[in-house]
Amino acid sequence: MSNQRIKQPKLADTIAAKIEQMIVEGSLQPGQRLLPERELAEQYAVSRPSVREAIQLLEARGLVSRRQGGGTYVQNALTKGLADPLFQLLAEHPESQYDMLEFRHTMEGISAFYAAMRGNEADFDAIRDAQLAIVKAQELGDLPGEAKAAAEFYIAVAAAAHNVVLLHLLRAMQPLLESSILRNIKILNRRIGMVEKIRVHRANLIQTILSREPEQARDACHDHLAFIEETLQDIQREESRIERSQRRYRQQE
Repeated sequence: MSNQRIKQPKLADTIAAKIEQMIVEGSLQPGQRLLPERELAEQYAVSRPSVREAIQLLEARGLVSRRQGGGTYVQNALTKGLADPLFQLLAEHPESQYDMLEFRHTMEGISAFYAAMRGNEADFDAIRDAQLAIVKAQELGDLPGEAKAAAEFYIAVAAAAHNVVLLHLLRAMQPLLESSILRNIKILNRRIGMVEKIRVHRANLIQTILSREPEQARDACHDHLAFIEETLQDIQREESRIERSQRRYRQQE
């Protein structure tokens, strides 16, 4: 039997695989800049030509891109696919409002379940920080900022679930999620006391995750979203009744 020599992977392939793993697990996010070649070479204890070759491999695979003015960035390809005119239409179409809430029941409910089961202290710190960002935006009366912070809160919960498919899908949908949340906030804020009620619901969700209670976390997420959906419907029904009354009285004048 002839001796068969095991082919050793090239350094560039090994470095590229490590960076790919960071992209998959979410350590490197879409749009995030990679470290300069010199720092990557020091980090992996390899030569700069090996790092340069690894980046060229990633670029050929469409995972990173070089930008004018310097720097290599993780591609936003998936996000771009969800930012086409169809998704813009979904974000603005009135009928999509409740469809989005139903979708969120599934995605965020399972995220909360696994976050309570698998989350670590670093994940929990990120969830707490995201909640603080929501509160800060509310105190400033910054509705777009609140919507952005709320979307990042749910993505932090998805990150704590340690399911890379779930995480990347929610990250890709972040613009659509932010738009939907902002539309909901504008309606909910028409009713006094809603900010505090929603804050209590979200606090309960956070507590069940931090207490590592998967089923309770999923239920808390469903309760939170169901409350939002029911309140939106109630407000819109009430406003519809008022509009009908106003039209009737105008006709009588």
